[in-house]
Amino acid sequence: MVLTTRQSAGAVLVASALVLGAALLSQYWGGLEPCELCLLERWPWWAAIAIAAVSWLLGGRLPRAISAPLLTIVFLIGSGIAFYHVGVEQHWFAGPSACTASGTAATSLDALRAQLFGKQAVMCDEVQWSLFGVSMAGWNLLASLAMAMFCAVTAWRPSLSRAAA
Repeated sequence: MVLTTRQSAGAVLVASALVLGAALLSQYWGGLEPCELCLLERWPWWAAIAIAAVSWLLGGRLPRAISAPLLTIVFLIGSGIAFYHVGVEQHWFAGPSACTASGTAATSLDALRAQLFGKQAVMCDEVQWSLFGVSMAGWNLLASLAMAMFCAVTAWRPSLSRAAA
C-alpha cells in the first residue's frame, strides 16, 4: 500500500493527537500531575501536530521531502527527551534539581515555610504510573521511536516518495 503525502500527514496527525490526548486525559481526568520532564516531553508532540496539520491542510503541496524528514527529527528529539526521563526514573542520570528528590532541602526558615505551604513539585525520578512495568516516559519513548521510524520510512522509501499527493 502506498500512502500519499496527505495520508501520511493525516496518520501522524491522528497518532500525535492520540498520544497527547492520552497524556492530557491522564492529567485532567486521571489525576496524574506531570513533572517538569513530562511537560517537556509533550512539546515534540505539539510540534508534530502543527507540522502534520499544515502538511495535511496543504493537501500535499508541502513536499514530503520537507515534512517527513522534519517530523523524523521532531520525533527523534522527543525520543531523546523520553530516554533522558526514563534514565532519570531509573537513576541512570541526574534529573533537573527542581524535580528530583536530591535537591529540595530548604536553606532558610522562609524557604521551609514556602515548601510546607506551597504545592509540592512532582518528582521526575519517581514513577507515578506504569503498565506492564513500563512508565509513561517509557511508553512515550516507544511511541516517539515508532513515529520517528514511520516518518523516516515515509521520507526515504522510494515507492512512497513517488506517490501522488
